[in-house]
Amino acid sequence: MTLDIITSAALAPLRHGFFGRAGGASSGVFAGLNCGHGSSDQHEAVQINRARVAAALGVAPNALIGVHQIHSADVVIVSDATTPRPRADALVTATPGLALSVLSADCQPVLLADSQAGVIGAAHAGWKGTLAGVLEATVVAMEGLGAQRARIHAVIGPTISQRAYEVGPEFQDTVLAGDDTAMRHFAQGKGDRMLFDLPAFGLSRLRAAGVGHAEWTRHCTYGDPDRFFSYRRSVHAREADYGRLIAAIVL
Repeated sequence: MTLDIITSAALAPLRHGFFGRAGGASSGVFAGLNCGHGSSDQHEAVQINRARVAAALGVAPNALIGVHQIHSADVVIVSDATTPRPRADALVTATPGLALSVLSADCQPVLLADSQAGVIGAAHAGWKGTLAGVLEATVVAMEGLGAQRARIHAVIGPTISQRAYEVGPEFQDTVLAGDDTAMRHFAQGKGDRMLFDLPAFGLSRLRAAGVGHAEWTRHCTYGDPDRFFSYRRSVHAREADYGRLIAAIVL
């Protein structure tokens, strides 16, 4: 089956993609292109899936670089394919031929590029990482490699949308304590529940950081089970585990 690859004109001409779940070797709750070794899926199936992603991007499997994601603001500068897989939530590079990747299953996968400077980045931005400043830290790290933030284009891929992201008052209090401008990203739900707009939060942080262009592909992971994995949907369905989507960009 053909891979489902979402791209953005904002990142052209660089090879990149937000990959859906179609076209993979996994089965069961992981059916399709599960690219997460952190899941309980068969290691061999994940390896096959990741090799298919690498082939689609035109790189060797070992050039598909990722990190051990921990919902932090930590960024890794990658210089070659032998870089160890550290605990962090974003990667940047100025080295041609490397595919920077992040995994997600409701959190925001964000791909960034200053194509004129030859600098790219990839960030995993859940609410914790976004609040902690992972997007701003990625921009700063890219600047350290020669990028200019006014030239950086940032694209948020498939993520959970506001209509599916119900949260409680403690969540709202935590977010507002870290960013007192974030109230505009909450809408009233049922009772004391609120609906949080994660991609709007991410876009606001990117734009406040001064990037030249920021957009969301407007795909909701929760609302399209045939196309995307979703952690929250798996919890609601009482499934034992869930697949991980991959997003990647190549310089």
